[in-house]
Amino acid sequence: MSIQQTNNNKLYINIMLMVAGAHLVNDLIQSMLTATYPLLEQKFALSLAQVGCITLVYQITASILQPAIGLYTDKHPKPYLLPLGMAATTLGLIMLALANSFPLLLVSAGLLGVGSSTFHPEGSRVARSASGGRFGLAQSTFQVGGNIGSSLGPLLVSLVVLHYNKQVYILWFVVIGLIGITLLSRISAWSTTHLKASIKRTPLDLTLPFSKQKTILALAILGILIFSKYFYMASITNYYSFYLIEKFHLENSTAVLFLFLFLSSVALGTFLGGPIGDRIGRKYVIWFSILGAAPFTLALPYANLFWTAVFSVCIGLILSSAFAAIVVYAQELIPGRVGMIAGLFFGFMFGMSGIAAAVLGYAADQTSLEYIFKFCSFLPLLGIITAFLPDVESSLNTAINHFKK
Repeated sequence: MSIQQTNNNKLYINIMLMVAGAHLVNDLIQSMLTATYPLLEQKFALSLAQVGCITLVYQITASILQPAIGLYTDKHPKPYLLPLGMAATTLGLIMLALANSFPLLLVSAGLLGVGSSTFHPEGSRVARSASGGRFGLAQSTFQVGGNIGSSLGPLLVSLVVLHYNKQVYILWFVVIGLIGITLLSRISAWSTTHLKASIKRTPLDLTLPFSKQKTILALAILGILIFSKYFYMASITNYYSFYLIEKFHLENSTAVLFLFLFLSSVALGTFLGGPIGDRIGRKYVIWFSILGAAPFTLALPYANLFWTAVFSVCIGLILSSAFAAIVVYAQELIPGRVGMIAGLFFGFMFGMSGIAAAVLGYAADQTSLEYIFKFCSFLPLLGIITAFLPDVESSLNTAINHFKK
């Protein structure tokens, strides 16, 4: 390997880590919304349905814009959308700290969603550009940054905001948003230079590896898997703290620490899923990730506090390993549409999470939290349909070998 190649690899690794760090900042700020739910519920006398509506506004604004932004930036890349998205996220955080009514909470949630929809498609594209061909590793590194941020958010909220029971203390974390804006400005500058250089390179082969009908079927199956994964994840991320408080009579700050434990296992599982998919095949990772979580989701509603914590960690590790594999698998299904696919799947993830939060909140008001956890425990069984996914990697390798001949 030449010195030039070595330097390029180091640069790509640095950029990959910087994008993951920016994702950490983005999702850390956004996870503060759900982490403050116990405080907001008490302060504004919210029903669980209203809590679900806050999540719905956040997730819908995050989901609707993402595919459109991804599709547009595939043709017209806009690297400087990255710091602009972080600016919207930071503004949403400020409004969350200062909101004095339920409608203002909805506005702050909407701003957080806009920031997310702007960040994710471009962030995923930059991570893939800096992958050096290790697409699974790049996507999982990008995603694990977000998951680490999502797990740190509740921890920081527990230590600062919930501990002192002061909504306004959220303002302390605005400095994290400013760091994110600075970091993303540097990443955008690199991406602009990289895009100019890539124009001179040979265009990629944009031929679909499968027929249009088979590609649509595969995308539909991936959509069902995203549904099962994130409908279940919504029950944990939005209502796990309330479930622990109701069933085991924990303090608010203690329950949020259990949520931190779960989200930490999600971060680890996400990181492992991408490289393993690069090595053994993404289809197998997707299969294990969805279906393999089922024994633990089915057992969790009947466990005591200790085993609830253990099962939640197992669920987080297994269930989270699929997303990077799903995104890269879909990007290989439709070459040349990196931003659109990232936006579509991130958007569908957010949208499904929002709808699930609202539906589950309403159902919990009508029944109980324990009931919705029992209902959701069956969703990972849908992972069985992974058997119908085509082997996209074998198809791509065949095409590459044919091209070489």
